[in-house]
Amino acid sequence: MGDTRASEFFHGYAHDFDAIYGGRDRLLNRLVNRHLRKSMRLRYEKTLAGCQPIEGRTVLDIGCGPGHYAVALAEMGAARVVGLDFADEMVRIAEARARQYGVLDRCSFMKGDFLTHPLDGPYDYAVAMGFMDYIEAPRTVIERAISLVKSRVFFSFPAEGGFLAWQRKARYQARCPLYLYSRKRIEGLFENLPQGARLTIEPIARDYFVTVQI
Repeated sequence: MGDTRASEFFHGYAHDFDAIYGGRDRLLNRLVNRHLRKSMRLRYEKTLAGCQPIEGRTVLDIGCGPGHYAVALAEMGAARVVGLDFADEMVRIAEARARQYGVLDRCSFMKGDFLTHPLDGPYDYAVAMGFMDYIEAPRTVIERAISLVKSRVFFSFPAEGGFLAWQRKARYQARCPLYLYSRKRIEGLFENLPQGARLTIEPIARDYFVTVQI
């Protein structure tokens, strides 16, 4: 699906990435999160709100990371949440989080490539937050995600342009691939949606939040 550098990078970065959502209570980290990671907070809030009603529903979390979305959705009443990530350490942290919050019976986490890993949908919702940033062939991911869902799919795409996008691109250049998007390119990726499907593209801070209503 992409450069193996991304998997290797996030395996090593898992604990620091987890800290972005409050895994570690450091003053500097909280200040950075408040001012430079606003889009991460907004897409988290919008995803939880978009996965309503959640009681008794099923969710696929694509690129689940340390499990914050999956655990929150399970706590809100999801019957089953399946998380898939390409980094071993992310999966380990996600499982530990689900166990800590008492929802491991409704959450399952797996390591795998989203394009080839067997998945037993359809799911009510699918979430791909902070995932498309590292995907070389986004159209293929979009098509498979939509094929696995019967209600809504949520994506985030990092916006190109501006100082924050430039500095992020520079930071990641030697670590793993990073792909940035214009609104026009996103619109092109979602051409030829299934009949009746509706597309919404919303700019939020330095991301685009995309919803496909099936």
